[in-house]
Amino acid sequence: MLKKTNLKQFLPVILIMASLNASAQTKVATGFLLQNEQQLSILKKQYNAGDTTITREVNTLLADANKALSAGPYSVTLHKTKLAPSGNPHDYISQAPYWWPDPSKPDGKPYIRKDGERNPEIRLLHDDSQLNELCKSVKKLSFAYYFTGKEQYAQKAASLMSAWFINADTKMNPNLNYAQYVPGVNDGRGTGIIESRALADIPDALAMMTDSKSITDNLRSGVRQWFGEYLKWLLTSKNGNDEKAARNNHGTFYDMQVVDFALFCGDEKVAREAIQNRTIARMGVQFTTDGKQPLELERTKSWGYSNMNLSGWCMLATLANHLDIDLWHTEKDGRGIKKCIEWLMPYIVKQKEWSYKQIEPIGYSETLVICNLAEGKYPDIDFQMVFKIYPQPKPWM
Repeated sequence: MLKKTNLKQFLPVILIMASLNASAQTKVATGFLLQNEQQLSILKKQYNAGDTTITREVNTLLADANKALSAGPYSVTLHKTKLAPSGNPHDYISQAPYWWPDPSKPDGKPYIRKDGERNPEIRLLHDDSQLNELCKSVKKLSFAYYFTGKEQYAQKAASLMSAWFINADTKMNPNLNYAQYVPGVNDGRGTGIIESRALADIPDALAMMTDSKSITDNLRSGVRQWFGEYLKWLLTSKNGNDEKAARNNHGTFYDMQVVDFALFCGDEKVAREAIQNRTIARMGVQFTTDGKQPLELERTKSWGYSNMNLSGWCMLATLANHLDIDLWHTEKDGRGIKKCIEWLMPYIVKQKEWSYKQIEPIGYSETLVICNLAEGKYPDIDFQMVFKIYPQPKPWM
């Protein structure tokens, strides 16, 4: 006959194991996630040594940061022209950019899609621009602090982050339930989640200001708590699950955000599962064996979306390095990041003319993100040839 187990004798062991598990789950990132710390350290040493070129470029950065000192605060509550259907001013709301009134309907509803053509109505709502200006300003201010150590930059960045993530009167609720709504069709869509991708700049900004007295433990924990709640929403909400299932660039940037925010919050399990169970599988859907991205090439802005999507992949590969996953050289059925870069290179360096539909002028900002992040990963690709044509941007650009 089995003896009854006395749970009390095992209680100390149970508590210790629980504590260890909790510690493993709450290990939070305090370092850089997307920025290259070694590269930044070299630039800072060059700046401190009076390098003429770096000094000139940092001075341009400081001029922008000085403007940011008087900007904001940014908030979803301060410039509201339309409330979300919830009636809560803290809920982010934006309108789908490529949807237009149907001229055959008296009220134009339901709206109809015109891919790549931005409806100017979207500018009547300001939450999207407020979020982007927040991220741009905090990024500039954090770099300014990193190079100069001047507390005024970190103090302003802390103030802006507090307004967006922490202060009860101005904070954004951590969801995108009402992003990119389509008049007459829905109140919000999963595709709107791509509008929060700039939030990936915030963890690195905090890392750059880690020794500032303005970046208090309360601020860090408050920002991290907001990101944790937003991450939970991304993983569990209907809109989040819809975007998770997206086949094109939307799925790429959903994964990028999940991985970045999970690493920031210390949940390596979620980050690792996203890459291993989802991201790698996307290669077989998004890429061809010769490096084309057919889901992006079929768009009316094929150059822009091909570069944008590939920049998201390079960001994911950078984040995967923190998990000892080499996404740079991973392939799915003969499809991978390197082949996509190789396919684009002749167009980047003007050896071939882009022949796919592109209703906007060709730009290179996303292209340079790709080349910056991928430089050094593939010795047989001549990225310096790119930087001879387009000046290599600095990390704060």
